[in-house]
Order: sequence, then C-alpha cells, then structure tokens
Amino acid sequence: MGSERPVKLVFCWHMHQPDYRDHLRDEFLQPWTYLHAIRDYTDMAAHLEANPAARAVVNFSPILLEQLQVYEQQISGYLKHGRPVRDALLAVLDSPVFPVNSRQRINIVKACLRSNQKRQIDRYYPYAKLAELARLVIHELDHTSYISDQYLADLVTWYHLAWLGETVKRDNSTIKALIEQGWDFTLHQRRQLLEILHELIGGLRFRYMKLADKGQVELSMSPYSHPMIPLLLDFKAAREAAPDLPLPALQSYPGGADRSLWQLTHGIEVFRNYFGRRPDGCWPSEGGVSLETARLIDQLGFCWFATGEKVLRNSLAASPRTEDASIHQGFSLPGIKLRLFARDGALSDLISFTYSGWHADDAVGDLIHRLEQIVAACPDPANAVISIIMDGENAWEYFPENAYYFLSALYRRLTEHPRLQLATYKEVVPQKAGHLGKLIAGSWVYGTFSTWMGNVDKNRAWDTLCDVKRVYDELIGNIDPGTRQRIERQLAACEGSDWFWWFGDYNPAKTVSDFEQLYRTHLRNLYLMLGREPPHYLTQVMAAGSGEPAQGGVMRPDENYSI
Repeated sequence: MGSERPVKLVFCWHMHQPDYRDHLRDEFLQPWTYLHAIRDYTDMAAHLEANPAARAVVNFSPILLEQLQVYEQQISGYLKHGRPVRDALLAVLDSPVFPVNSRQRINIVKACLRSNQKRQIDRYYPYAKLAELARLVIHELDHTSYISDQYLADLVTWYHLAWLGETVKRDNSTIKALIEQGWDFTLHQRRQLLEILHELIGGLRFRYMKLADKGQVELSMSPYSHPMIPLLLDFKAAREAAPDLPLPALQSYPGGADRSLWQLTHGIEVFRNYFGRRPDGCWPSEGGVSLETARLIDQLGFCWFATGEKVLRNSLAASPRTEDASIHQGFSLPGIKLRLFARDGALSDLISFTYSGWHADDAVGDLIHRLEQIVAACPDPANAVISIIMDGENAWEYFPENAYYFLSALYRRLTEHPRLQLATYKEVVPQKAGHLGKLIAGSWVYGTFSTWMGNVDKNRAWDTLCDVKRVYDELIGNIDPGTRQRIERQLAACEGSDWFWWFGDYNPAKTVSDFEQLYRTHLRNLYLMLGREPPHYLTQVMAAGSGEPAQGGVMRPDENYSI
C-alpha cells in the first residue's frame, strides 16, 4: 500500500459578493466586500503563504474583483488627495467630524453592531461594552445625546479591528497595539487603521498572483455578476431535476443566450484586468450547470468546470452503464473538451456547518479519517479526485479566531499525509476521466434550481427582471457605445443570483430586506439609465423573510446529507 500513488484532493474556495453599489449615486450601499477583503480574503492567502506545500483553487466572481479595485482606488484617492470614499461606514473611520443629526449617529451605531456576537464582539471586552451601551441607545432613542464623538470613534474603530483577519491581528504590531489600548482612539490612530485596510485590500491581487505564479493556487472565475447561466439560457432547465417546479410567467429570459455569453466574456475581461491572466477553470455560479451551459463554457476555452454532487448523481443515474461510477473523479461529456468535477457534499458541509463547534485538531482529524475511508474505497486511486468546494469567506467567522487553528492544522496535516495529495484542477485535468452520457441541469443546492426559482417571490423577481430586459432590448440599439457599456453592467447587476437566493420566507427578515431593497434599486436604476420611468411596483416590497437558517442563510447545507 505504501507504494501506491496518493489520491488527489482539491480544495476550491469560492469568493463572491454581489454588486453593492448604487451606480447612479456612485456609492456602496453595503460594506461586505471590503470587510471580507480585510478578513477572509486576507487570511486565506496568508494560510497558503505560511504553508508552501499546500495547494488550492481559489475562485473569484469578477463583480467582486471589480468592487475590490474600486475600493482600492477610492481609499488611495482619499489618503493622497482627500477625495471622498463612497462607503458611508468606511468614510466615518477617518473622519475628524461625525454627523450631528441624531438619526445619522444612530445609523452608525447600528452598522457597527453587524458583527458576529460570539466570535467578534464578545471576544473583546471594550467592543462588548461599547455594543452593550449601543443597544441601550438604540432601544431608548431619548438617550442619543449620550452618543459622544469619542464613543463613535471607539465603536467604529473596534468594528474594523474585529473584522480584521486573524493573521493581521497576530502579525501587525500597530493592530496589536490598538487592540491592547482598547479605548480613546485618536484621529491619527484611526488614520493608521485606514492605511492598513488600504494595504490589505490593495495587496490582495499581488498576493494571489504570487501564489498562482508559484503553482500553489489556481485562480478560477464565475460568470461576471454571478448569474444562474442555465436559467438565463432556458427557464425550463429548472425542470430537468424538478419536473413540477413552477416557472415565471415567461418561458425564457429574453435574449438569454447573448446575455450568458456576455456574462462569461466580460467576466474573463475583468478577471484578466485584475490578475493579469485569464482563468483556465470556471465554477459556474452556485455550481449551476446544464448541457448548454457546458457547451458555452467549453466554447470559450476553459478546461474544467464544476458542480454539486447531486447534479453528478442525477446525471450518472440518467447515463447508460454508469450507475456504479465513483463520484471522486473527473468526467467527460460527449462532444465537449471540458472536464467536469463535483463537490463531495458531505465533506464540504462538514466544514461549513459542523466543525466550527469542534476543537480544531478533532475537526481536522475527523475530516482526514473520512478522506482515508474514501481513499480506501477508490477503485482507481491513480485517477481519483476528491473535491471539497465551498464558500471561502462566510464559514470562518463561526470558528474561533476566524478558523486560524483549523486552517493551519488542515494544511499542515494534509501536506504531510502519505495517501493524500493537495492539488489544483488544472493539474488533474489530464487524468483518466469517467464518461457522462447526459448532464441533468441543476445546482449544488439539492441538485435543483429551487433556491432561485419556483417560489412565488422568486418567480416574481424573475418577472420584474424580464420586464426591464424587454425595455432594454427595445432601446439599447439606439444608445451610444459609451453609455451602452454602463447600461450593460447595470443589467448584469440585476441578473445576479443573489437576489433570488434571498427571496423566500426561510431567510432572516433583516437580510432579506437589505437584498430586496438593493435589487429594486438596481432595477430602478436600469430603467432610469434607459430613460424610462420605473414602474410603480418597484416601490413595493417584493419579499419579506421570517426564518432563522443555519449561519444566517449566507450558506446553505444540503439537508439530504447525513453528517
């Protein structure tokens, strides 16, 4: 057994944030892009840098890269020339003057409480005490006169300190000193913190490019604004795995084939502009695939794409003589050069939803034990590929210290393991592949598209998108090229998958409200850019959540797995 080749293990970390910008007002409406940048994108690079033997695929949505670049440019413009930062909370961090309006001050206080209570707020005594006072102020508005400028300065400083990556908190002497100080932060210290945020955001591209140059990381992409390409191409794709799923009013998205091609080609352009190279692989948004999607991705020169385990199992069941095929390998499709890989649903969900409550060594030990069981059962170890594909930014805040101990132990123990070898998809594409006769359309969630279509609210959202797309098709031919490009990007923002993900009563009301309002803002702005008055129904709420899903709904487990 010791002479056998190790089995390849690919981690694919997916990084994505939707377009949080109001393009007409030229401002960011939510801060999540830069907050995840200073925490998760920073930490994920640092863990790989700390273990040169580790390998991983890191997948970015181009709309995220575009926003990171805007933040980098705006903070640089502010620090060098005093130009405004178009993000309300980030702008407050270095402001010498806080708003005098009570409502504005309350909004700052509320924004600075949007941290994980257990892992970010309660971890630091000063932040916990400031948050305790904040809740009193919020619920007793008569006490707003007690919100001093120094209180706001300390609260906004702690908000950003708590959101920083664990590797930054441990390695940066300025940050360590601020955390130790705890209170009474000066304007100069807040400026120092902003400069560090700028360095972190601006340095991300170079850190990942260097990791890619060394062969440690393969950089891959999703379509530009993270749309569900199979649904843009054909709504009926949603019925391949769920025959009774209710569809929107129209049978198909108007001009969906052209928009799908644009989403991929523009995504490649943005990706190349940011990283200086084009990607070899594609994680279609939410692992959403169909045969037509595969053909389109293949046409554009990608060498691999990936999806969820349930999609693969549905496809194996529909393909002749493949019932006993192992899911832990690459697959080929008739007439397509692409290799298809599928996530191991149980392993990916264990990391996302279970291990955060375990001791890091126990969690890594359990994962390795499960991997060893898979290795022992592999019929063809030399050509096997185990895929763990998951959110690379939202899971870690539920772990102690942003999963510092878990990720450190994970990479260390796997690189030392004699029967497991960390790899990238580009490395394993040449291996012998299984053959799929059919590809049943679906996503990584349950193997269906029910998370994005079929619910009354979700279908209504599609109907409103189709309405504005028909107006777009009517008018876009008469618009000058420069304005047309701006409008195309605004349409892309409306086509993102996130709006449909959040619509549904099983999600938290506050989060649903944030995304529902942002979606209506994007639709309204598109009408205005086209020179048309937005329809009255865009003034009405489309969806309201009332649920409490695991991890706040930003990730979703495949509930059919027993873990």
